[in-house]
Amino acid sequence: MATPTMNIVTPKSTGGKFVPTNYGALSTLIVVFFFWGFIAAGNSVFIPFCKHYFQLDQFQSQLVDFAFYLAYYLGALGLFAYGAFGGNDLVAKWGYKKSIVYGLLFSALGAVAMIIAVNANTFTGMLVGLFIVALGFSLQQTAAQPFAISLGDPSTGTSRVNLGGGVNSFGTMIGPLIVAFALFGTTAFVPDEKIAALGLSKVIILYTCVGILFIAAAALFYFSKKVPLGVSTEKTEKANKVLYSLLIMTGLLIIMFVPVFNSYKTNPTVLSDIEKHNLETYRMKWLFGALAVVVVSLLFSNMRARKNPDGWGAMKYPQLVLGMLALFVYVGTEVTIVSNLSELLKQPDFGGFQSSQAALFVSMYWGSLMIGRWVGSIAAFDLKPATKQILTFVVPLIAFVIVLAVNALSKYDITILYYYIICVLIQIGAFYVGNNKPARTLLIFGLLGMISMLIGLFSTGTVAIYAFLSGGLFCSIMWPCIFALSIAGLGKYTTQGAAFLIMMILGGGIIPPIQGKLADFLQSKSTIVGYGIHQSYWVPVICFAYIALFAFVVKGILKRQGIDFEITSTGTDEITSPEGALEGLQA
Repeated sequence: MATPTMNIVTPKSTGGKFVPTNYGALSTLIVVFFFWGFIAAGNSVFIPFCKHYFQLDQFQSQLVDFAFYLAYYLGALGLFAYGAFGGNDLVAKWGYKKSIVYGLLFSALGAVAMIIAVNANTFTGMLVGLFIVALGFSLQQTAAQPFAISLGDPSTGTSRVNLGGGVNSFGTMIGPLIVAFALFGTTAFVPDEKIAALGLSKVIILYTCVGILFIAAAALFYFSKKVPLGVSTEKTEKANKVLYSLLIMTGLLIIMFVPVFNSYKTNPTVLSDIEKHNLETYRMKWLFGALAVVVVSLLFSNMRARKNPDGWGAMKYPQLVLGMLALFVYVGTEVTIVSNLSELLKQPDFGGFQSSQAALFVSMYWGSLMIGRWVGSIAAFDLKPATKQILTFVVPLIAFVIVLAVNALSKYDITILYYYIICVLIQIGAFYVGNNKPARTLLIFGLLGMISMLIGLFSTGTVAIYAFLSGGLFCSIMWPCIFALSIAGLGKYTTQGAAFLIMMILGGGIIPPIQGKLADFLQSKSTIVGYGIHQSYWVPVICFAYIALFAFVVKGILKRQGIDFEITSTGTDEITSPEGALEGLQA
């Protein structure tokens, strides 16, 4: 199913009575969906701002993503650990309503931490604030999908989550523009030299408003008597060996990153060019070691689980473990393309755009994901096949126009993006060829993503910019396709497998810093301006290649288990994207 949203929540019977939608609670929830997209996408503009203000290298600037997405992983791991030791799912125990309230309040606490850090003028403190905000998001999003399902009749649950996903995607598109205005005070051009001299008062105002909105949303949820509690007493499947494996993996990741962080205590001004290059080489080795830790840990766990399944739960299924790696690189790819984009656009061969001007392209990138997800939402409605075929062509064009219109209203010169419609038409063609089949669609989009990155690597100027931006078009449907293929055939371990997949949002915290450091490393041994950041885009090439390989391999794995997606449907409904409802996926 080539949709951006699929859901494994099984609606419960209502005794034949239609349950009206609780529009008050749904509208509040929709606002929260917008927050997730707005904050996550806004980081893409926040990164170059921090780089210039705090005088960071490319790796250090990517620590914004590291802190943000690491929080998702640790939050999901903490919830899994509670269930493993306590036997009950914490979100199910609290209920979906209280879980979202607690998550919103925790995110508000993160906004307070951000304000304190800004007042102290410390980048590390700001990373802590973002980490706390995202930790609250991880709890909110764990409960969001089943909560949306519970706000009305189960038969219309898919539409409610799709609505949330659509608003979330709109948030990812408009977020960079709002954050750019908040940081730079204007949508007009601001030189990087002036950015470095700007005060941080605008950041305080931004996060004060965000914190207030978090608290207001929490209050609306808490005091609404019509919102169901969503409490469940179902036991979780045991998988203590998986927990130990994940804890060991987490410990090893810490070991890999500590030397990198410690190396920044060295003053670069006292080093020769050779010493600087050797230092970057040292850092790269540790970062690639962190990547190896994730890959080896998951494959080793699957190998042990297949020999002796006791205590390993869902980890014994090869489609799940390979899917965890696919989701890891997918989230990393989606984030790293745009997080490094502003630095690329600064280079002479790519237009020499300043950080304040990059918001237009960042918005178009996230808008590209919105285009694909809006197309995917078509499948959620009971429409005639001919109507769906027409909408598959019309909806992305409308979404493209909306993205351009929003940027035009923000006083950006959108003429440079007019011919990007060619990339949108290519995506439309890919949707028709994919024909709502997850393995085929994922393979096509993975290959197109890889090709687009290669075109960007071997070209410059507008062609390269379009190529890198189109990565958003081809990432747009990967989350649901990977999810559907990974949880197929898991039976009673489906919910547990979904929890493992959500942990792989960790990729958004690991892969962008690796690309950032690769850019620093390559630039340290080159005199060509912009060589490092341009060639660092080999990272998403490799990631897209693995995703395409997964799509090809998993089809055979599932066929051997008697599951053929070319013939039958997955039987699942909807799972939202990681920037949107990260989806607690509690059955």
